[in-house]
Amino acid sequence: MDTTNPSPGPAADTAADTAPDVDTAASEATVPAPVRQSPDPGYPRHWEADVVASDGGIVHLRPILPEDAPALLRFHEHLSERTRYLRFFGPYPRIPPRDLVRFTTVDHRSRVAFICLLGDEIIAVGRYEGLPGGAQGEGPHSAEVAFVARDEHQGRGLGSILLEHLAAAARENGLRRFEAEVLVENQQMVRVFRQAGYQVSRAFAEGVLHLEFDIDPTERSLAVRDSREQRAEARSVHNVLHPTSVAVIGASTDPSKIGHAVLANLLRGNFTGPVYPVNPDARSVRGVRAYPSVTDIPDEVDLAVIAVPASNIDEVMDSCLAKGVKALVVVSAGFADAGEGGTVAERRLVSEARAHGMRVVGPNALGVANTDPEVRLNATLAPDVPGLGRVGFFSQSGALGIAILAAAKERGLGLSTFVSAGNRADLSGNDLLQYWQTDPATDVVLLYLETFGNPRKFARLARRLARTKPVVLVKSGRHSAPTPALAATATPVDDVNLRALFEQSGVIRVETLAQLFDVALLLAYQPLPAGPRIAVVGNSTALGLLVEDALLDEEMEPAGKAVDVGVTSTPEEFAAAAAAAVGEEGVDGLIAVFVPPVATPGAAYARALREAVADSGKPVAAVFLAAEGVPAELAVAGPGGGPGRGSVPSFSSPERAAAALARVSRYARWRSRPVGEFVRPQGVDAERARALVHRLGAERTHPVADEEAVELLGCYGIAVVDFRRVEGVEQAVAAAEELGYPLAVKAAAERWRHRTDQVGVRLDIVTAEGVRRAHDDFLALTGSEELYVQRMAPKGVSCVLEIVDDPTFGSLLSFGLAGMATELLGDRAFRVVPVSDQDAAALVRAPRAAPLLAGYGGTEPTRLEALEDLVLRVGALAEDLPEIRSLVLEPVLASADGAAVVGARVVLGPPPQRADSGPRRLR
Repeated sequence: MDTTNPSPGPAADTAADTAPDVDTAASEATVPAPVRQSPDPGYPRHWEADVVASDGGIVHLRPILPEDAPALLRFHEHLSERTRYLRFFGPYPRIPPRDLVRFTTVDHRSRVAFICLLGDEIIAVGRYEGLPGGAQGEGPHSAEVAFVARDEHQGRGLGSILLEHLAAAARENGLRRFEAEVLVENQQMVRVFRQAGYQVSRAFAEGVLHLEFDIDPTERSLAVRDSREQRAEARSVHNVLHPTSVAVIGASTDPSKIGHAVLANLLRGNFTGPVYPVNPDARSVRGVRAYPSVTDIPDEVDLAVIAVPASNIDEVMDSCLAKGVKALVVVSAGFADAGEGGTVAERRLVSEARAHGMRVVGPNALGVANTDPEVRLNATLAPDVPGLGRVGFFSQSGALGIAILAAAKERGLGLSTFVSAGNRADLSGNDLLQYWQTDPATDVVLLYLETFGNPRKFARLARRLARTKPVVLVKSGRHSAPTPALAATATPVDDVNLRALFEQSGVIRVETLAQLFDVALLLAYQPLPAGPRIAVVGNSTALGLLVEDALLDEEMEPAGKAVDVGVTSTPEEFAAAAAAAVGEEGVDGLIAVFVPPVATPGAAYARALREAVADSGKPVAAVFLAAEGVPAELAVAGPGGGPGRGSVPSFSSPERAAAALARVSRYARWRSRPVGEFVRPQGVDAERARALVHRLGAERTHPVADEEAVELLGCYGIAVVDFRRVEGVEQAVAAAEELGYPLAVKAAAERWRHRTDQVGVRLDIVTAEGVRRAHDDFLALTGSEELYVQRMAPKGVSCVLEIVDDPTFGSLLSFGLAGMATELLGDRAFRVVPVSDQDAAALVRAPRAAPLLAGYGGTEPTRLEALEDLVLRVGALAEDLPEIRSLVLEPVLASADGAAVVGARVVLGPPPQRADSGPRRLR
């Protein structure tokens, strides 16, 4: 092409996000900012998204509309000459009217354009335009892609965001490949493409690079997406927790008002930056000068805490938007917690905040806290927060928040950061998981959740985080619906599926807040155990026996008999016994039990115990029946003066100590396993499978015929034992002769075939006469002449493997042994798709009846690796084809020869929405 020609066509539209580090890109949320009504009924509203840029600010992305022409002109005028040169390969000071119409009028199929908005101003534009080359009657298969950002917004990852969304839209429209032409001097643009994770081919001519790449997601492109998502979302949370200035809007002079409480707590906590009370009716609040409006504050405001009635929120929002506040913490109630009208107000609040680049904590939140000495932020309603520690805490409940903080402080559990999200309209637990992933001040993560906004994303983030930092979670509402305040942003999750999610992700689930703190104290101050063998030392035989019973109840192993030093032992003798026990090679941890004898204080015993086990490298829990948490005698001083690493937590009962150690031990065992790989089984033909599903149709839910089910499974290397469906005795005999003996003959109706008494099945038939007798029996039983004639599979243990439709996760895998007993007891194991090789191995060993597969009772062991391979193949099928709403492989006969699939049932239907697939989304 002529690089001096200022043609505004797509081939020239190649200026880039000129960031020095284009790899730090963005993520997005699904609550869209309002857009002007589109006259085009084909407008793809589902492409709209709020995106978190690499600096943590919010940008709204949507398809371009014709009425955006004035804003596009203003955008072009703000571009520097250098950016225009890179954009158009030459001078292009103004957009002519003809080009303006072409830029803003697209068909959302072969011609697509996205704009990034901050308020009403366009700050970046990306587009693709289909290239000729498709077969006659088909659309294009390739498109030319380009994007450009305003100079002051370059370096925020907007080029990467636009490329990701354009690629998703192109795939949806059937395109497979992108091309771009870039001036050779525009190395930043080249890096945008190269670092996106695609395989990019390059050709060079006359100072222009021609780039081409397939846009199907690759393992590397998905890894790049996840890395950029983590950094962007972590940065957005960092902006909330590390403000340099705070305004309290609604800071009342009345001590009973929440605005007064927040201001008092900020001042009492010695926040390191300026605090600005905002109150139009007061000159000062608590001796600090007040301002009528946030816009009257002379300096910048990073964080605004809003404590005004919900009815006044619009006026407050206008002033915050005008001031350029970066983040909001809304402690006011009266939004979704107040009913339908409040829900509308809450959505408007979040939409306006995101449209102007702000994140929102709340509404109805307790607030946020950061104990870092460089910040000292207590923007909460709690008068006191725990001291400096290395535990991050996210609480969905504002009402429980004060009690949670008080309990943590009372037990001696120090925190690094605390966030109470209230109605969780914007900032959620997933955002905090992203932040804590790379926060050097946090070693342990605690979560109190009532609902999930995006469970699939939670599973992905928790699995990654738990590999380096323990995640402990208490989930309320297991037996009830979410509160009205949370229902608008909640996704219903079955508790069985939640259990599978937590097991797979390494999350330590507890049932109560007391258990949450028990586990947290061990994790915060003691090392992880190497195994389940726990020694017991005490001064009471009765208590020692209680500890042993509690350990066995938790499936732990007492390391020998409990050591009883006697009630008359000295502190030195008690400590020596504890040191000797924990130092033994076959011991992984210690529970020390002490009952103070009459008139004998326990403080000296506690100090001696702490000193004796200080360098053991093994976890130690104490049961000093008069103490709970970390009393001073068991504490090792930390950086902030509170308990630090090496402190010994004390529990009020042997059962609580054993339960906490057991949960930590199971987590340590999960963490020590190899990181699973998401391997792709050999012989998978996903394209042929997608074509078959497309031919069969998934617009409505319907079962698939036997032959089509076999063909579909064959695309994933899953063979069904050869069979024929016949009608009448002669067809049955002919099928038998064709398949060869021995055979199985089965009634066609499912209700007869899968009965545990096998009344609808005849096995090991070796003659035509046997086939005839089976036909006659089934005719008398069912009144139908339809039969299945199937080659006999090797004898084995009968199993069931299913894809279970779940409205939250899309698909789960279920595995169990077949039979009435296992069905009655619900002996099934579940895993969330996608499954790794480690997930597959764990799934087939998880049911309580699984020892039958490994040779229990002297039977021949089955080839478990064959079952694992089958699980991986079914998992790949479930991930590739969300249109499969149900798949049942029953029975699967597991034997020493392998795993034979004898029966299969498939149901197709409209795929569920997957909030965690495609372009990055917060929820």
